Order: sequence, then C-alpha cells, then structure tokens
Amino acid sequence: MGRQSDARDRLIRSAGDLWHSRSYADVGVSEICEHAEVQKGSFYHFFASKRDLALAVIDDGWQRVGVGEIARIMTGPLPPLERLLTLMDRGIEVQMQLKEACGCTVGCSFGNLVVELGTVDEVLRERLARLFDDWAALIQHALDDAVDAGDLPQTDTGQTARAILAYIQGLGVVIKARDDPQAVADLGPMVLRLAGADPAAVARAAAGVTRTAAAV
Repeated sequence: MGRQSDARDRLIRSAGDLWHSRSYADVGVSEICEHAEVQKGSFYHFFASKRDLALAVIDDGWQRVGVGEIARIMTGPLPPLERLLTLMDRGIEVQMQLKEACGCTVGCSFGNLVVELGTVDEVLRERLARLFDDWAALIQHALDDAVDAGDLPQTDTGQTARAILAYIQGLGVVIKARDDPQAVADLGPMVLRLAGADPAAVARAAAGVTRTAAAV
C-alpha cells in the first residue's frame, strides 16, 4: 500500500530527473513509468497527459528549488548583496552535483523546458513564464533590501531583477556548451555589478560570503 501511495510522487520525480538530464521530447511515458516502477496503466490514474505531468513537475520543482532554496536565500538573514552572491555560488554547487550524478552538465531545468517547449505548448510556456516572474520577484526582494541598506543606489529593482535572472539563465546555457559548471565560476560576482554595486560594496559582499563559508 505504501509503495502505491507514493506512486504519483515517484512519477513526478522520475520525469523531472529524466527530462533534466535529457529532454522532454526524448523521454516518454513508458520510460518514466519504468524508471518510477509504476505500471503504465496507473499513470493515467494520476495524470491525463504528459503535459499534466509536466505541470506537476514544474510545480514540484519550484517548491523544492524556488521556495525551498531560492526564497530561503533571497529573503534570509544575510546582508542583501551577500544573498545574491550566495545564490550564484549555490547554483554552481548544484550544477556540479548534477554533473556528478548525470555525467554531463544539465543546466537549469526550468530554462531547458521553456527553450524546448515555449514555441510548441502554450500552457507550459505560460506556467514557466509565471515561475520566472516569481523568481524575479525573489531577486527583487534582495535588491530592495540592498537599496534600503544603502548598498545599492536608487534604481528600478524590478527591471534589474529581470536582468539578473536573464544573466543567470544565460550562464546556464554557457555551462551546458562548455560541459563545465566551473566555466562561469568567475562570473558570479558580476551579478553585483549588474545590480549597480560599486567596487567597494562588491568587495565587502565577497568578503562576507567568504567568512560565512569558512564558518560553516
């Protein structure tokens, strides 16, 4: 009974893992069911279609990565500019872990899906667009705190947050092209320049992140 009761979760996690390491088009329902150890007939008890499964994968992924990690960092107790650097460092760390598990650099699962499906599935495109809006809002939260703290000049933090998110997604493409998450390790601090931080503020934030890492 317990095995059956978590069948939906296993389908979601299996689909997410397989699509992230390969692609949505390359992995079908049969392979997902086999990977999840769920009978194919049971798949349609939980999901009407592969698209419905994809929507569940996106929601599950955002809860784990967005709410569970990005929100925790962006709204956490660190000084706001340190939060941005921590987000960049954590992204590289996660990509290194994924490469070790998959054998290749996989990039951002959300970015991969929208690049693959944005022009062919309007429902999934719209869901991913809302997710990116939520992600930008979390970045904006840290930027607003940085402006309030005097670490950044007065600026359009909403626009800057979208620019930073675009930068992050661009880095995801570069690491896939290089098959090396470390290929952009030196570009993480540039996010503070993009936000408008002066060199002294960048140096203070970098020193703070180093101290925090050393204390962990």
